[in-house]
Amino acid sequence: MDTTKTPAPDAPEADTTPADLVKGEDPRPGENASGTGAAAHTADGAGLTDATTDATRDDEESGEEFDEDLAEDEEQTGGVAAAAAAIVAAGLSLVALSGSWASRVLAERQGLTGQIHGDKSAPPAEQIAALYGDGWQLTSLVNGVMATVALLIAAFVLARPAFGTPGRTLPVWVRAVSWAAVVLGAIGVLVFGFLYFLPLPKVPA
Repeated sequence: MDTTKTPAPDAPEADTTPADLVKGEDPRPGENASGTGAAAHTADGAGLTDATTDATRDDEESGEEFDEDLAEDEEQTGGVAAAAAAIVAAGLSLVALSGSWASRVLAERQGLTGQIHGDKSAPPAEQIAALYGDGWQLTSLVNGVMATVALLIAAFVLARPAFGTPGRTLPVWVRAVSWAAVVLGAIGVLVFGFLYFLPLPKVPA
């Protein structure tokens, strides 16, 4: 009987190349997960930065639009005020030239005062001055003041753009009305100044 033992076949050697390496996968799952997390964090940070930039840009655009609207509102308000002032100046100068109701009332009141308090024994020249002369001068004074106010208002309207926003001009019709008020006001000042200092008629001896 043969007692020689047949050696057992050698066990196949284990494959030293990990399957993960063959497939090209990272055998370090912890580090791989960490890398993926860092990339995701970077992407999130970039998205947050873009969102913040967009929000800031929207705020700036909104602020610019608000400033433009505010400037437009101020310009419209200033234009309306200038137009109203020009119309007031023109109307006031016309009223002054045609003779205002207030000036007539004051002149009549002054004449009535002269009749009541006048000295009947005074010379005729003094009686005429008390009855008529003071009233005429008061009429010229009131209308002359109105013409002067109209002239000043119109001149202010024309000069206002020079002290405001550079390049800003008044509408054509506002300038035309203002210049008309200036001319009428100047005429009124000259006319009523002449009438105020006009001497009374002399009483024949």
